[in-house]
Amino acid sequence: MDFSKIKSFLESDECDNVTILTHKSPDGDTLGGGFALCYLLRDMGKKANVVNNEPFPKRYKEFMYPDYEPMDFEEKCVIAVDIASLELLGDNLSEYKKEGKVDLCIDHHMTNKKYAKLYYIDNDSAAACQTLYELIKYMDRPITKLIATCLYIGISTDTGCFKFESVSPKTHMIAADLISYGINHGYVNRMMFDVKPRGVIKVEQEVIRNLQFCFDGRCAIEFVPKSLIENSGVESAEFEELATIPLTVEGVEVGITIKEKGNNEYKLSVRTTDKHDACAFCKSFGGGGHLRAAGCQITGTYDEVMQKITGRAAEMFE
Repeated sequence: MDFSKIKSFLESDECDNVTILTHKSPDGDTLGGGFALCYLLRDMGKKANVVNNEPFPKRYKEFMYPDYEPMDFEEKCVIAVDIASLELLGDNLSEYKKEGKVDLCIDHHMTNKKYAKLYYIDNDSAAACQTLYELIKYMDRPITKLIATCLYIGISTDTGCFKFESVSPKTHMIAADLISYGINHGYVNRMMFDVKPRGVIKVEQEVIRNLQFCFDGRCAIEFVPKSLIENSGVESAEFEELATIPLTVEGVEVGITIKEKGNNEYKLSVRTTDKHDACAFCKSFGGGGHLRAAGCQITGTYDEVMQKITGRAAEMFE
């Protein structure tokens, strides 16, 4: 679809009493996009709420939802933001996994399953929040400081503070315009990337200490036991940056993070340099994402998982 059709839909009576879906283990892009859209719709006189599989992370509260209160209404419309697959909703939102339940999806993942009745997917966009910014501008709707903050954080966090290859000149121009709405971008980025709870530092120390290297140091693998996160005393949303650690080591081309989620269940986060395709790696395990950053779920014992991962990595390096 194009922006004109999305605009018509959002402005129609059909789009009211809106539930906005965000993906499980929420990051800045899905939440930033979800809340920006929520505030936009509310400013348009509509009722809208943002929902997630788990409680909203505290790290974003000051910036995205300092005074947010859910509205009471009978749901009429469902919109998904930054969700490539309905499996990313989580068990607590399983009612939305039914076919035809989602009315509109706004996303930027090349692996989007196109599960919604209507969808706008921009693979060239650095973040879903970049797409939403362009949509709001097209609709000629006012951008408040709160909406600008949500969109800026979504773009900043989904690009590693503008380090990833997905960043284009347009991305920087959009970020510059969002800053003009009065965002303290220096403080925002410091809180998103530099300031960490002590529990996170302790987990990072343990993870780095056990970092494994293979294929002549071109691949680095870190393992994050479930107990390590649970005993840290810090909510899981604070550990988004763990996946960036392996690729910070000189000579590493493929960085793999294995997070233990349950009994024989693991989440893989893959980061690569321009020599390899992270999305292709994860698609072989049923996942997906972006060219340099992707993820998937994988099952088996730890040894079995390691064998699957290193076997797939060997194919990449060949």
